[in-house]
Amino acid sequence: MDEQLLQLKREIREMIRLDFIIPEDIPEIELYMDQVTRFMDQHLENNRRTEEDKILTKTMINNYTKNRLLPPPRNKKYSKEHIILLIYIYYLKNVLSIGDIQRILTPMTLRYFDAEKMGEIYNDIYELEKPQYFNIEASTAKAAQLVEKKFPRDKDEYLNKMAFIYLLGYDMFSKKRLIEKLIDELPEVDPKAALAEVKAEMKAEKKAEKAEKARKTAARKTSAGRTLKTPAKKTAAKKSAAQGKAAVKKTAAPGRTAAKKPAAPSGKTPGRKPAPGKAATGKTTVKKNTAGKAPVRKSEAKKREE
Repeated sequence: MDEQLLQLKREIREMIRLDFIIPEDIPEIELYMDQVTRFMDQHLENNRRTEEDKILTKTMINNYTKNRLLPPPRNKKYSKEHIILLIYIYYLKNVLSIGDIQRILTPMTLRYFDAEKMGEIYNDIYELEKPQYFNIEASTAKAAQLVEKKFPRDKDEYLNKMAFIYLLGYDMFSKKRLIEKLIDELPEVDPKAALAEVKAEMKAEKKAEKAEKARKTAARKTSAGRTLKTPAKKTAAKKSAAQGKAAVKKTAAPGRTAAKKPAAPSGKTPGRKPAPGKAATGKTTVKKNTAGKAPVRKSEAKKREE
């Protein structure tokens, strides 16, 4: 009997196996709608009954936003908080009406949307789901045992399955009634007003982000202006130093000129005198004309005297 029970639990475990999205897998960055649907499909694909079943579509997301189950995206992007709400909606929509889901999620959207608290709540609920999975497995196996005693599978497989389905349906209906009673005890919150408040908070945050971005841009421009001024100051300093050096050179110039030898008188070429007798050779010398006339050669002057 124990072996039969273990085998039954294995079969049930295989049938009720569900995909979950662990908290660490939820992206911190914002995603576009196509990325959101792809993310949900990849992580919950084993929950489909058939290949044609859709986990999440663009139309579903738009309807959730239209019915105020989901706050609108920011610049067509969905945050981590949006994805957490979509996960809750995915599990609740198969059991509860849109109105009931609204009543459950509106206070959460109002209190914890766009806050780290929503991530912490999801993490805590995920931790509760793991032991509950084994509780479901145990209770389902117990129901199967009761059915097997009354309607043995080897005698009538149809009646065995029908009775098992009925017991599971009864269990689901009982729990659904309990859920509805708990929902009725929740405080009523106007979804429209709550969504307007969330929108106002998002608008204020967007305005603050824009102001912060403008402040950083202005700070960068100021920093760039200072950087441009620094080379100009260096150039001015270099120019001033060059002017100072030039002034020092001008001041020192008269002393250096006095130390030099006096220039030779006009018309005379400084240097050594020619040796005696060499002046009467075939070389022709130019005699200076003090009267301002053109210089006359020595040989021509002698001819005129003769």
